[in-house]
Amino acid sequence: MAGAFRVKLAAPLVLTIGLAACGGVEKSAQDLPLESYTAEQIYDRGEFEVNRKRYEEAAGFFAEVERLYPYSEWARRALIMTAFAYHSGGMYAESRGAAQRFLDLYPADEDAAYAQYLLALSYYDQIDEIGRDQGLTYQALQALREVIERYPDSEYARSAILKFDLAFDHLAAKEMEIGRYYLKRENYAAAINRFRAVVEDFQTTSHTAEALHRLVEAYLSLGLTDEAQTAGAILGYNFRSTSWYQDSYKLLTGRGLELKAAGDNWLSQVYRQMIQGKWL
Repeated sequence: MAGAFRVKLAAPLVLTIGLAACGGVEKSAQDLPLESYTAEQIYDRGEFEVNRKRYEEAAGFFAEVERLYPYSEWARRALIMTAFAYHSGGMYAESRGAAQRFLDLYPADEDAAYAQYLLALSYYDQIDEIGRDQGLTYQALQALREVIERYPDSEYARSAILKFDLAFDHLAAKEMEIGRYYLKRENYAAAINRFRAVVEDFQTTSHTAEALHRLVEAYLSLGLTDEAQTAGAILGYNFRSTSWYQDSYKLLTGRGLELKAAGDNWLSQVYRQMIQGKWL
């Protein structure tokens, strides 16, 4: 993009700013090269394009500030605005690249937290449906964690925490979706692996109660009553008010079984940890 952007004097606001800042510019001048303008004027044109929601054009002007006035204060401001403009326009890879470059060049700057937040959003805002590949979700979690841990006192930390929880819940939802798929097709071993992942790795999400109930279903289908009863016991201890507990209660008692820890299996270990206050 370098060298391709020129200030269009037909834009009234930019013309006014340009002429006020550069008294030597004639009103009749058209399409002057950007080299004829100050960093501030080019930056202002970028902001003008942002206000018009012409984000790619805005990013181009901000990039030109960097090119023409490197290492200046305007270049620093333009770089973070480049990341913002690209993100606003849905150009997430470009936004991420600009945000990372800002972090590399200005790691201690007051806008570093915002740059890291924009970087995280470049992944997070692409998480739009459960069925998609979850690589972006994992990357979003990692980048959001960076905001939370590196900039805990920033204005972006709270938003990052909320988005982290939503992304984490999203991963659990994906595991549940796949688990239900296997369960419906009576592939119980594969289903159990997915539900187990939710119980062990995503126990703070909203999907844990259902995962435990699905484990009751799957283990009963395999005739593994100890595991089924233990999953029911965990449900009863943590989620007694849910419909999932009620469903598991009916399934187990309908077969003459109890909701209690039984046998020596991975769920029994979870139950013991729970009683000791180490789980949930």
